[in-house]
Amino acid sequence: MDIFLIILASSLMILGIIGSFLPVLPGPFTSWLGLLVLYLMPEIEVSQLTLIITLVIAIIIWVLDYIIPVLGTKKFGGTKSGMIGSSIGLVIGLLAPIPGGIIIGAFLGALFGELINKVDSKTAFKAAFGSLLGLLTSAFIKFTVAVIYFGIFISLIWDHKSVVF
Repeated sequence: MDIFLIILASSLMILGIIGSFLPVLPGPFTSWLGLLVLYLMPEIEVSQLTLIITLVIAIIIWVLDYIIPVLGTKKFGGTKSGMIGSSIGLVIGLLAPIPGGIIIGAFLGALFGELINKVDSKTAFKAAFGSLLGLLTSAFIKFTVAVIYFGIFISLIWDHKSVVF
C-alpha cells in the first residue's frame, strides 16, 4: 500500500509540474495533493504547518492565475473582447496538435478579440502581447511553486527512505 501511495503522490507531483503550463489543470494545487497523500501516510511525518502553508500558497497562486493574464491584457490596453478572445484561443491552442499551441492560441485569440471589437491593429497587437506576457508570467509562477513543492516532496521521501523502501 505504501508503494501505491508514493506512486500516486509522485504522479500528482509530476501532473502538478505539467499543470503549470496547462490551463485545465491547476498545477500547484495538484502538487499540493501529492503532499497531502504523503501526509496521510503514517510512516512519513509531514507537519500540519507545512501542509497548511503550502495549501494557502496553492490557493493564492490559483486565484492569481486568473488575475495575472487579465491584468497583463488591461495593462497593455486590452478590452474585455481581448480577454475573452485570449481565453478562447488558449483552449483552442491546447487542443491544437502544434508545439506552443497554448501560447500562439492565447496571442491570436486576444488579437482577434481586439480586432473584432473594432480596435486598431497597433492597439490590438499591444493588447495581445500583454495577454501573452500575463500568461507566461502566470505559468512561470505556477511552475516555480510546483517545483518547490516537488523539492519538499523529494526531501520528505529522502528523510524517510528507510521506512518507506
